Amino acid sequence: MLEVIDTGIVRSKAPLNGTVRAGHLVYSAHISKNPHTGAIVDGDIEQQTRQALNNLRQAMEAAGGSLANVAHMQIFLTERSDSPGMNKVYAEFFSEPYPCRATVVVKELLSPGVRIELVAQAAFPG
Repeated sequence: MLEVIDTGIVRSKAPLNGTVRAGHLVYSAHISKNPHTGAIVDGDIEQQTRQALNNLRQAMEAAGGSLANVAHMQIFLTERSDSPGMNKVYAEFFSEPYPCRATVVVKELLSPGVRIELVAQAAFPG
């Protein structure tokens, strides 16, 4: 059974939930949107990565944990050349032991102007 986590981040108009709990696991997906307005944060990959990871941090805190609970990340970038900038900001949010991570370059993301989308799976003690 899924429990929707109220993260305080404006919800998408699409038929989805940004953060859910299933037992001891929390699943959360984020793009670089302003958590209050839902508007896409314009800017380079570092600005967009920082916003997406701030949103993830807010979601993990709303679920009763922190970024330290994140065990696995999937990151989607629209430009291979954005990888160094994304990694620079990622290292500001995560340290050893880093979550398991896959980074994939895609042709485009659904929301215009978005250069990064991330999906996290987090483990919470039961």
